[in-house]
Amino acid sequence: MTTATLEGLRVLVVEDEMMVSMLIEDMLSDLGCTVVGPASRLDEAMELVREAELDCAVLDVNLGGQPIFPLADLLREKGAPFAFATGYGDAGLREVDRGSPVLQKPFREGDLARVLGELRLRD
Repeated sequence: MTTATLEGLRVLVVEDEMMVSMLIEDMLSDLGCTVVGPASRLDEAMELVREAELDCAVLDVNLGGQPIFPLADLLREKGAPFAFATGYGDAGLREVDRGSPVLQKPFREGDLARVLGELRLRD
């Protein structure tokens, strides 16, 4: 998947660590994507999913102790594919969400591009 294939992709970023969020935003910009959000709280993210136009999302699994799964369910209802980002592996993911790609933190821009390409193919 080339960077050009990701050009204009609207990606919601949900991450509660400001520095990590900024790093993901920079990577997305480098890949030609448009950042939706970012959101650092579950309520912010839910509102963005309801109101913003987006193609996919990158979700921090541990959002300040809040469960991310209501957001994953809402994204699924809207037909927006998503990937999880975690420093803990995918052991804490619900069985129903194991079909979503998982970015293991720290990840590189190439890893993000690969996962976004996978999500785009699902669209």
